[in-house]
Amino acid sequence: MIETLQDIDLAVSQIARLLLVLVAVPLGMTLVRMLRGPDDADRYVALDMLTGVAVTAAALAAVVTGRREYMDVGLGVAVFGFVGTCALAAFLEQQKGDRE
Repeated sequence: MIETLQDIDLAVSQIARLLLVLVAVPLGMTLVRMLRGPDDADRYVALDMLTGVAVTAAALAAVVTGRREYMDVGLGVAVFGFVGTCALAAFLEQQKGDRE
């Protein structure tokens, strides 16, 4: 039984490592969109997605290393990302009202 649990733990760790490498692809694509984006809306959406990718990377890092602190980092990034998105939406709404 113990050997089976150790095998499962090893398999989960290996899968998490693979997923952590695969997360680098959307991270790179999102950074390109954020830097190149044809307009500001694309940059804002890319920044929001970058937050999601960072949370995912932190969760996978927690699984790979076994350190729970990375989950706290992911939670903090998610909260700041949510607050930033809300602030940005309020700013854009106010800017839209000024134009009218």
